[in-house]
Amino acid sequence: MNHLMNKVREIYEQFDASHDFQHIERVYQNALAILHCEPTADEEVVKIAVLLHDVSDKKYTDSKDKEEQLIAELPVSEEKKQHIRDCIAQVSFNGGNELEATSLEAKIVRDADRLDAIGAIGIARTFAYGGAKGRKLYDKEEEARTTMSESEYRQKNTASVTHFYEKLLLLKDLMVTEKGKQMALERHQFMESFLKQLQHEIGQ
Repeated sequence: MNHLMNKVREIYEQFDASHDFQHIERVYQNALAILHCEPTADEEVVKIAVLLHDVSDKKYTDSKDKEEQLIAELPVSEEKKQHIRDCIAQVSFNGGNELEATSLEAKIVRDADRLDAIGAIGIARTFAYGGAKGRKLYDKEEEARTTMSESEYRQKNTASVTHFYEKLLLLKDLMVTEKGKQMALERHQFMESFLKQLQHEIGQ
């Protein structure tokens, strides 16, 4: 596991601060917390899927070559390798067009990743990514989209605050593990408080 961790660290440190190796470390800790409450889950699958889940993130690459190479090198069965691939594929929100999480392991990985998208760290990551992409902090005239295709979700350069309404505030109700639901509640409430204060300060 340490060997894989060192390999993915090199990849993630090329990304901006919203998706760097610190993000992976936090998701890993979230996954461990959920795993503690899910003793029937395959811990190895969860840990590996967490480490690899953003290697082929569409925001940074169009290729899955690195992900496939790392999976091919894993000293596990072909069945487990496919399970890991499935977990990774089922993580992404995709503008509300996500794939169904078909296993307990996929549910754990997805909840662990989504927990890092909300709360104080979610706020920080949203503005870090927005800054890296040259996005506005907020746009009073912009309306959040309630339905969109994956391509529409990824292509429109919306203001960072709009992203809260198109994704982050939705995640609490999309958690699927009991521990994930519990952990999401406080973080969701913090985001609501932040947005209320922000609206007060900008006079919206």
